[in-house]
Amino acid sequence: MAHQNEQEIEVKFYLNDLGRLEQRLVEMGAKLKQERVYEINLRFDTPDEELARSFRVLRLRQDTAARLTYKGPGQIQDGARLRQEIEFTVSDFGAAKSLFEALGYRVSVMYEKYRATYALENVLVTLDEMPYGTFAEIEGPDGRTIQSVAGRLGMDWEARILDSYLALFDKVRVAMALTFHDLSFENFEDVMVSPAALGVKPADG
Repeated sequence: MAHQNEQEIEVKFYLNDLGRLEQRLVEMGAKLKQERVYEINLRFDTPDEELARSFRVLRLRQDTAARLTYKGPGQIQDGARLRQEIEFTVSDFGAAKSLFEALGYRVSVMYEKYRATYALENVLVTLDEMPYGTFAEIEGPDGRTIQSVAGRLGMDWEARILDSYLALFDKVRVAMALTFHDLSFENFEDVMVSPAALGVKPADG
């Protein structure tokens, strides 16, 4: 069983051209750690949203395995977002979902993405296709290292995003008066989302 109990330090970038960044990673010698894979994520909370109100996350994800994740409240350190993260694999996605529901938790939101992961020296770079746009996420040992790698990849550090994908979803729902509650590709099939609606700007020009 894979297990992590550590801090997560990361930033996100909104991108116009995900393929160009992937090409740049390959040219720089980055190693493909995980080919493009589909993810489905379930965020759990109490009926009164106790976890959300205290800026904590309880998530169940299915990609190449079923993974359970807890994230604590975040803080900004050297321009990146720092959070406690505990993550481990579970043997049965459905059983884990049933367990949390039996304990009184409910699925507060479902969200989907496609993700490929590259390792470049001592950082991880993920290429994320969300229903409302494409992004890169850089995770490393500290904010300065992340900033250095972002610069070498040609990304504008001032365009970095410290919000979660669900926080961006909340912004889009308000800006565009969307009535659905799940961040799915089906829901966004006929919805065009601008960077302005997300409250971001492209980091790749």
